[in-house]
Amino acid sequence: MVMENIKVLNHIRKLRFLNDEMSQQQLADRVGCTRQTIIALEQDKYLPSLLLAAKIAWVFQVSLDEVFEFDFQEEL
Repeated sequence: MVMENIKVLNHIRKLRFLNDEMSQQQLADRVGCTRQTIIALEQDKYLPSLLLAAKIAWVFQVSLDEVFEFDFQEEL
């Protein structure tokens, strides 16, 4: 079994909305990155480091798997 095409989905935009409509800049300031990084994450153009992913989960007080979802597509 070979694992190919692992897609990482995220729920950052939804979590921002559910947390008093937190802005991208507010989230970036809280986790120590740029607004452009948050934009890239939300658009699935960037994968965060484990540390950044953990910081994002901590800000929203949820587990990592509530922020990020892994879609494994197997090729036989």
